[in-house]
Amino acid sequence: MKSVMLSIFLLFGVIMSGCGAGKSIESQPNTQPNVVATPTPQSTKMEVNNTKPKDSISPSIIKKRPIVCVEAGHQRKANLDLEPNAPGSKIMKAKVSAGTQGYTTKKPEYQLTLEVALKLEQSLKSEYDVIMVRRSNDVNISNSERANICNDAHADLMLRLHGDGNDNHQIKGMTIFYPSADNKYTKTISKPSLDFAKIISDQILIKTKAKSNGVKSRNDLTGFNWLKVPSILIEMGFMTNKTEDLLLSTPEYQDKIVSGIKNGLDAYYLRH
Repeated sequence: MKSVMLSIFLLFGVIMSGCGAGKSIESQPNTQPNVVATPTPQSTKMEVNNTKPKDSISPSIIKKRPIVCVEAGHQRKANLDLEPNAPGSKIMKAKVSAGTQGYTTKKPEYQLTLEVALKLEQSLKSEYDVIMVRRSNDVNISNSERANICNDAHADLMLRLHGDGNDNHQIKGMTIFYPSADNKYTKTISKPSLDFAKIISDQILIKTKAKSNGVKSRNDLTGFNWLKVPSILIEMGFMTNKTEDLLLSTPEYQDKIVSGIKNGLDAYYLRH
């Protein structure tokens, strides 16, 4: 009797050892056949980090940086060879004229415009993609070529910097030009150019307190007629006026012009 009881006891122990903690998933009742095992917290974190770095930015909040093409007017040596005033036009004009110079400073226009252009690049580059038409005075780039540099860059705006001149040395003030709506070559870019011209003019005048000669359209400029992108031309002041000539060459006044342009661009893009 004792041997029988011992055999039963041993058999019961073997059976129980087969039902312990080491049993497989397949041996358990299949009550949820479509449930996939949940990863551990560590594996979940690794998956997230591999697919989306913690410092990534959602594409939906990334804004396009506007492209501003900055042209410093003229160059050290004029190029009086002729080129068409517009694509296919029979009207021919000098590729690049000599520009004016300071009444008192004798500074050439090409030097003044590059000084301001380089400052403008530094001011804009943290928030805008800046394309510089030239960085040196020793270049040979025609007006149509300058326009095409900005076209090829798909610029949002070509910003042209110039100094004004007149035989009447009493005349002074700042003028902003934009492409004419009555010109078949610039009709499509006239309205956005005017929008830029108005707001940038306002901001420059606030900063500089300069006399305003207005915002005006032009249909005769090669640098406008070859364009496919909006543009404005800023005549920063009359270099043939003694007072403005001296003022335009001061770093402080140049900084005010640059600040006004930057504020104008910022204001434009806040509205658009």
